[in-house]
Amino acid sequence: METEIINRVAGSGLVSLDLETYYHPGERVVYDLKDNLFMGLILKEKDFRAFLKEHNWSQYTGKNVAITCTEDAIVPTWAYMLLTLHLQPYAHTVVYGTLADLDEKLYFDAIAAINPEDYRDARVVVKGCSKVPVPVAAYVELTRLLKPVVQSLLFGEPCSTVPLYKRPR
Repeated sequence: METEIINRVAGSGLVSLDLETYYHPGERVVYDLKDNLFMGLILKEKDFRAFLKEHNWSQYTGKNVAITCTEDAIVPTWAYMLLTLHLQPYAHTVVYGTLADLDEKLYFDAIAAINPEDYRDARVVVKGCSKVPVPVAAYVELTRLLKPVVQSLLFGEPCSTVPLYKRPR
């Protein structure tokens, strides 16, 4: 007498959403303005503009770039803007901040492309484990996006979830 194994998870109607699939695989680099400072203290506009004209910006083609200054120097806002203008034609994404800020931006862009209507009235499980780092901010943004449309929102794996939200009846 054989007993059939029933996959209750498959029959549960849960929709699994894995943020790992939204990870942008492009290379991440930091452009540190400290290398453009005179004596590690100030940014000379004339020298900086000359550097911007001469620098090989094509080396950033397709890359994700975080621009920052790790020296304790006063860098005018326009310097970051000029740097962005030169990076933008080549880089996939440019942000001000750290590599963590860059990852958040990449995830936010990917999440913004999700159509929440695809999850209308669904019971959604947001997968918790991944092989790539997913910033907490991405989970928060996804929650903000899905809450108005889902029937319920859970975290974890379909076989072991943490309930987060259930639409009132």
